[in-house]
Formats: sequence, structure tokens, C-alpha cells
Amino acid sequence: MSSTLTAGDAGTTSAQHQYLTFLLASEEYGLEILKVQEIRGYTAVTPIPHAPPHIKGVMNLRGAVVPVVDLRARFGMPATEYGKFTVIIVVRLGDRVAGLVVDAVSDVLQVAASEIEAPPDLGVGVDTHYMTGLAKVGDRLVLLLDILEVIGAEAGTLEAVAAA
Repeated sequence: MSSTLTAGDAGTTSAQHQYLTFLLASEEYGLEILKVQEIRGYTAVTPIPHAPPHIKGVMNLRGAVVPVVDLRARFGMPATEYGKFTVIIVVRLGDRVAGLVVDAVSDVLQVAASEIEAPPDLGVGVDTHYMTGLAKVGDRLVLLLDILEVIGAEAGTLEAVAAA
């Protein structure tokens, strides 16, 4: 889990990007490592009445109240029980901090820009604005997320939850 993988030829001079990868169900996702503040084992959060279903509640992070979003619920995936590998990825979004509940953290990937494909056009009704691309890593694809887009629309809700 702590190893660093290189996707692509180490001799290339193309720009490299680092992503923290994690699992939701059997799918692998990645987010820019620079947005990650820390990774914490899952602990119960304080629920907030009338919050949207994907906002699990808030947690106390060294005296700061941090809203926690369940990415499975945010993406409309079926719920699952939290297990020993469930973690909260704490991300910094400008001047805000949020926690993201994921099934497990996979790895840190270093990906060459040439190994990242643009999000596919899936037609009307399929929203891909939250994706920055797809990284080709060996024989697998990692869906790269723009975490600001994933929870950015919730910014007002997250701030209200944190202030509650």
C-alpha cells in the first residue's frame, strides 16, 4: 500500500502527476495527491439532521469541525457496511477541509501526462464533468477525479454542515 508505481516509461520527459488511488466497490479512483491532507481509519461521525444522504455528518479533526462525505452515496452506488479497510481521506479544497469515506486506499501512482486520456463523451444524461481523465496503468484504468467538482456543488451544504 505504501509503494509508488510508475505508469509509463521512466525515461520520458513528459510531466508526471501523482494520485492517491482508492477503491469504491471494485472500481479504482484517483485524486491529486496535493489535495490530500491525511488518511484516517474510519471512526463514527456525528450525524447532522436533514443533511443529504451522502453527507454522513461531521468529525472533530484536532478541534476543527470537518464535514464527511460518503463517496459511494455521492456516486449513487449501493451502500455497504464499513469494514477494517474503510478510511476517511481528508482533503483540502482551497480554504475548506472535507473528509471522504472510501472502501480502501490502494496506492500512490505517478502517471505521465501521456498516459492520461480525456474523459469519454458518454452522451446525453451522463455527466462526466467531475472526471479529469482516465489513467492507463498497465492493463487497468483508474478514473481520475476532480474532487472540487465531485463535492464542489455541495460547498454551501458542506459549510452549513460544518457550522451546525
